[in-house]
Parts: sequence; C-alpha cells; structure tokens
Amino acid sequence: MSLPQKQLCAWVESPGPEAKIEFRDIEVPNPTAGQVLVKLEVSGVCHSDHHSIYGNTPMTTHIAGHEGVGIVVAVGPDVDEDLLNSRVGVSWLHRACRKCATCEMDYTHCPHQDNSGRNVPGTFQEYCLADADYISRIPAEVPAALAAPLLCGGITMYGALSRAELRAGDFVVIPGAGGGLGHLGVQIATSMGFQVIAIDSGDKEDICRDSGARHFFDFRQSGASLVDDVRAAAGGIGAHAVICITGAPSAYDSALAMLRNLGRLVCVGIPPAEYRLQLNPFEVLVRGLRVIGSTVGNSAQMPLLMDLVLQGKVRPHVQVYTFQELRDVMDKLEHGTVAGRAVLRISD
Repeated sequence: MSLPQKQLCAWVESPGPEAKIEFRDIEVPNPTAGQVLVKLEVSGVCHSDHHSIYGNTPMTTHIAGHEGVGIVVAVGPDVDEDLLNSRVGVSWLHRACRKCATCEMDYTHCPHQDNSGRNVPGTFQEYCLADADYISRIPAEVPAALAAPLLCGGITMYGALSRAELRAGDFVVIPGAGGGLGHLGVQIATSMGFQVIAIDSGDKEDICRDSGARHFFDFRQSGASLVDDVRAAAGGIGAHAVICITGAPSAYDSALAMLRNLGRLVCVGIPPAEYRLQLNPFEVLVRGLRVIGSTVGNSAQMPLLMDLVLQGKVRPHVQVYTFQELRDVMDKLEHGTVAGRAVLRISD
C-alpha cells in the first residue's frame, strides 16, 4: 500500500488552561522496531483528553486521544507481517516496562509506562503509531464507532468493577452513571449480576435505566438526602461498592458514607488537582473500608468485554462527530452535555 507523506492532526502546541486546538498537516510517521502504523477510522473522546489538553493532568506530547480504531497499514522490521490489514484498537496504555516490581503484580499501574495522548502522540490524527504488543483486535462484527469507547471507557469500567471484588447480587453505586464511562459501567455491572444504583442529573435518567440501573437518583433533587436515599436502596445499610467515575469533589465527599461495612470505594474519576479526599482512619479501620485506585483493565479483560458486546449485553451509546468538531466536543465535555460517549470520524 502506498502511504501519503502528510496527514491531518489536532495539534496542541501548549497544553494548559489556555490551550488551543489547531488542525494542521504533519508527517506520516514510519514504524520502527516493535511498532505498527494504524490508519484510524474513528477515535473516541474521553474526559481525560480534556484533562490533558487543558492542564489538569500532565501532557508532554502535542496530540491527544487514546480510543482509536483502524487498520494496520505498515509494520516495523521485527513485527509479524500477519498484522497487516488487521482491524485493531489503540488505547491509553501504549507500553509498560514489564520489568519492574509493579509490573509483576499489575502492569497497568507500571510507573514507567507510556500513554497514548499523554507522552506519546495519540489518536487525534489520521495515522498513529502503536506498540504491536498493546493493540487490541477488534471483531469485524463490532462497528468502529461502538468499539472506540470500549478501548478506554469500557475497559476502564471493566477493570474498576473487577477490582471491587463484588459478587452477584451486590449493590454498586455509580455516580455519573449517565456519562461516557457511566452508562458503560451500568451495562457491564448489570451483565455481571450486580444491582446498580445510578446517580446523575435528571436528564440522564433514561440512559441509566435503559443501561440496566435498578435504582436512579437525581443528585440535584435528592440534595442533602442523597446518602440516605442510596443507603435505603441498598438494603438500608449501604452499598458494597462505589465506583466513583466523576471527578466532582461532592461525589468523592459522599462516597464513603454510602458504603456498608467492608465496602470498597474505587477511585476512577479525576478531581481538581487541589482536591484531597477526607478520610477518618478510625472509621476506616472500624468499618473495614477499602479505598482502591483503578486506571484501566488489562489485555485479558478486553476479549471478555468484546464478548459482552457481541452478546448484546453491552452497547455504547455514542454521538458521532466530524474530526473538525473536536473543539465543540471538548466544550460539551466541559459542561457535561454529552450523553454517552463522543466519537470522532477521523477518515472514511
């Protein structure tokens, strides 16, 4: 296949509060040892992309994005050529060192990892380099626009729910359940047999209910009674786990009070940099509470997630935009007006 020399990308010259997204032409890169070049069809847009571009989390590359789906069009010199023309996904975890003590336990928390859109050019471009060992095969039956959100949003929720160590019938609270991560989490949790208590604004009740939530609470209407409402819905003693996927400080502030004894708070959402979770060690030890950090799931969980999609148990709710609408999508993410997940059409 003859490849172009130039490609279109969404370039961020200086990530930070005043960042500007500029569409410009750049060189199409060549894969080196261990790499593949993927021609992207779509890319999901994650709220963490907003955090990266506008300076809430570190970003040292100029191209964000980490939910890309496309076709392998070139491989590095030591990569199996059977990967050519494969339909694959490019996700957040670009590479882990696989050598450190952390990797021996869980490589997704490797302190030496590289990440698409953080310190390695991401998927807001037409052609993207990826590590051959960290791409995901995408079944032909799964449309690209539905596959993209699974590469971060879906696998993030699968990993978080797995780390909560729940059993069928357990109650799990998901604040922000109507958003991009949340509605996937509701579907995945429901497929695992958990009873989901969804929390979001009233305009997102339908997507939460449609995704399988057993209970729904509008945090604006519940107000000060929200914790009591949740505890009442969870057998009167609180939930087995809260998967806090929103970065809103108010969600984190109320999470521990929603738990029953031996409950687990799984931290996924990124709050403002200055926020600190208030913990009373005495309460934690007496009640046997656990606080768990979770970024993404692992490669063994991705095929399980894809199977849920093929079985019809998980179906992302997506809004598809053109590549050039990225700035508008970022504005919608900032104001929380995207129901489900936003996906950019990168190329035809």
